[in-house]
Amino acid sequence: MTTSTRGATTPAVLVLEDGRTFRGRAYGAVGETFGEAVFSTGMTGYQETLTDPSYHRQVVVMTAPHIGNTGVNDEDAESGKIWVAGYVVRDPARVPSNWRSARTLDEELAAQGVVGISGIDTRALTRHLRERGAMRVGIFSGAALDSATSGAGQAHDATLLAKVRAAPLMKGANLSDEVATTEAYVVPAIGAKQFTVAALDLGIKGMTPQRMAERGIEVHVLPASASIEDIYAVKPDGVFFSNGPGDPATAEHPVSLMQGVLERKTPLFGICFGNQILGRALGFGTFKLKYGHRGINQPVQDRGTGKVEVTAHNHGFAVDAPLDKVSETPYGRAEVSHVCLNDDVVEGLQLLDRPAFSVQYHPEAAAGPHDAAYLFDRFVELMRDNNQHSVSLMEGQRA
Repeated sequence: MTTSTRGATTPAVLVLEDGRTFRGRAYGAVGETFGEAVFSTGMTGYQETLTDPSYHRQVVVMTAPHIGNTGVNDEDAESGKIWVAGYVVRDPARVPSNWRSARTLDEELAAQGVVGISGIDTRALTRHLRERGAMRVGIFSGAALDSATSGAGQAHDATLLAKVRAAPLMKGANLSDEVATTEAYVVPAIGAKQFTVAALDLGIKGMTPQRMAERGIEVHVLPASASIEDIYAVKPDGVFFSNGPGDPATAEHPVSLMQGVLERKTPLFGICFGNQILGRALGFGTFKLKYGHRGINQPVQDRGTGKVEVTAHNHGFAVDAPLDKVSETPYGRAEVSHVCLNDDVVEGLQLLDRPAFSVQYHPEAAAGPHDAAYLFDRFVELMRDNNQHSVSLMEGQRA
């Protein structure tokens, strides 16, 4: 339950499931909220972060100390609402300054009922999460905080801690259906249409179909519950699996769909959650990272070219695939195409015998660097080559 406020002086408390507590001031809505505490290292792009469906049920801690400088505009949202469960900042901007700003970040959080906290040491909190790992957290302010004051001191903290520990875990959470569109829709190609793509929405960001549309692709965005028949009803030249929240170990339906696409040898591209789905479809396992990768400054190497890219990330799970060999899968040979230079986590997969690849990060760059934009061009090349191959086969059969 939340109420709206510009609560610059309303006390607020953040409680981690291991018992550590931070006290600050309410930011955004007043009330209580629960989720998985994660940190994002981006110094900008907070509006895109807040509206990324992949952050569903997560309380995001911003490591950059000063947040809200450019306010909130009506152009940069990645979906129709804020998805984060809660928001944690150190020093909120007192007055936003940007020619596109329509309102303050505080006002937007309050209007959408997002409970936040400000005025805490986010550097100390980030270090704690790096050392102990991502964990459940609660933020309490206003009546939600007052109601726990039946006791004082340790009794008060124990009441709040019990609420945090009763919240659901991220591991084992199946969340795609909660964030995906319920109705199919089309993003038309910009300029001359070259290809049709069926995009499975597992928590898709708005800029992703936009990047494809810029390349002459008509994108049919389908619900997470779509069937293989739904996918092929649009007569796709390629199939795309989006980013999204939750534990990939629970994603049985998307994995089954992915396998159906691989069997038909249709060009396939996956991003983030889509990379984990491809990993599972190929027979690899997935695992939860200690604290994940989130932000717009993560170094990744394309192992095919040796090029190092600065990339945008948002993932707490990863694919367990060998870095040092080509693997045999039910769909031919597969290899790790990209790797994170910070910790050797798998950041991309590609099949060598079928037109399919994926990356764990976000080439749509919203927000973030544009180093990985070439991946959309690679998808276009896969579809073009596949279509030319199909034409050649048909001509050969007629001859």
